[in-house]
Amino acid sequence: MTSSSRQVKLKPGDTIGILGGGQLGRMLALAAARLGLRAQVFSPDPDSPAFDVVQSATCAEYADVEALELFATDVDVITYEFENVPAATAMILAARRPVLPDTKVLETTQDRLAEKNFVTRLGIATARYADVASVQDLKAALAEIGTPAVLKTRRFGYDGKGQAIIREGDDLEAAWADLGTKSAILEAFVPFEKEISVIAARSADGHVVCFDVTENEHSDHILKYSHAPARIPEALAAEARGIATRIAEALDYVGVLAVEMFALPGTGAALLVNEIAPRVHNSGHWTLDGASVSQFEQHIRAIAGWPLANPVRHGDVTMTNLIGDEIASYEQWLTVPGATVHLYGKGAARPGRKMGHVTEVKPTTPGPSGD
Repeated sequence: MTSSSRQVKLKPGDTIGILGGGQLGRMLALAAARLGLRAQVFSPDPDSPAFDVVQSATCAEYADVEALELFATDVDVITYEFENVPAATAMILAARRPVLPDTKVLETTQDRLAEKNFVTRLGIATARYADVASVQDLKAALAEIGTPAVLKTRRFGYDGKGQAIIREGDDLEAAWADLGTKSAILEAFVPFEKEISVIAARSADGHVVCFDVTENEHSDHILKYSHAPARIPEALAAEARGIATRIAEALDYVGVLAVEMFALPGTGAALLVNEIAPRVHNSGHWTLDGASVSQFEQHIRAIAGWPLANPVRHGDVTMTNLIGDEIASYEQWLTVPGATVHLYGKGAARPGRKMGHVTEVKPTTPGPSGD
């Protein structure tokens, strides 16, 4: 990490630059505002929902060097709401202002193969995987890993995009052609019992704080529900937090990151790391209303050089994503006791588009019985 990023110490009234104008950027800007910090958003999309909550915004392409330089001069530190920031963009900005998390983190997390290799080198378990650059590679990898398996692009995949399940007897030539890339990874299909995630924050001085482990349910490859705390034994939850902490430390990370994991069935339950997201994450939205500090505020604190909070959960929390046309149900949600509605201010409700979310907080019940 650069020495400049170590020295970030913002004061109220300073400005945070945010790359990306989606709902995560919007919620980061709102968290900054509550702490007396300003935010400026850079996004190529004129309809970015984050633009609505900041006084200053830059609408330009990520390759627009002049716009990037002007943006950098207006802010004191730069962060991002999505991991696919172009490398050239990150380099231009990092030469002018501290970029946190450090741009070196993106080199690991933008490439699924690099990420899996990184996690494996730490001695942390993942699904079995292989590098695939041709149909011949795919055949060889399947002979090694078996079916079913998941073929994924190495870069730019999210919410189930850029991946396909390969089953016995599938047409491998067609599957490879459909993926449309020369750069892929094959992963063994994991028959997991639960999918969980840990939202962790790390400060520049190396202090790591984890939120309670979250249990996630997906629909059509998109997160639908998150439950906190996850319904797993405390020993497994502690192991999950330990894994996230090791990853944050190994990346020399500053900010909030999410580590998605699979909990395998069986009495001696084991964890496999599925993915690292170097940013605030959908599965941490429950923290907005379900904890004494949100993931967004924790990220702002970390990149501002301010002390991290020790979050206190307010009860049993469920987050429900409002996807596509489900946004039309917002009025019904407004009448539910204990529910808080967050709408992102997006335009058309396309299928699969995250339009908002709802958090419900209920009094805590006794701990999980699996201890």
